[in-house]
Amino acid sequence: MKSILFICTGNLFRSPVAEYALKARLGPESDYVVGSAGIEALPQAMPLLIHDRLCEKGADPSTHVQRKLTRELLDRAGLAVAMGLNHREFIRQHFGREVLLFNQVCYQQEEPVLDIHEAIPDWQNNMQAARTYALSVIDYIWDAMPAFLARISHVSPVQDMAGGITREQ
Repeated sequence: MKSILFICTGNLFRSPVAEYALKARLGPESDYVVGSAGIEALPQAMPLLIHDRLCEKGADPSTHVQRKLTRELLDRAGLAVAMGLNHREFIRQHFGREVLLFNQVCYQQEEPVLDIHEAIPDWQNNMQAARTYALSVIDYIWDAMPAFLARISHVSPVQDMAGGITREQ
């Protein structure tokens, strides 16, 4: 069975959106196991805006359980995908593993999917811009899944002599 793990910070926004978007694209009969985790994952509920947008797209995130990234989760993943540069660096430093960014898999571009505070530094004073940005990220990830699926057959984990290093073939 093939497994894909999306990784972000809190496991409440970017990585679960990718998880649910891919699950929706694959359908219930898929032989893929798709999940998500966060490098911090401090206990909190998925924001209603994200939950509702996923529901609008036909996904049901009501059973989403926030998870913190562990070595076990990472080791079980056939393909681990970081949403941001900081996630990739965290995995490198804490687990000694190289992972691809979401946009590298989809579009062969080394660009992160920015979190709200990265894209809109004054987001707390500009809630409408933050809301608009969050919805655009959900739509972007959702719409990128055909490209993601087209590319995952070309991306596979390869162990180097030191072990644990994953890179694109």
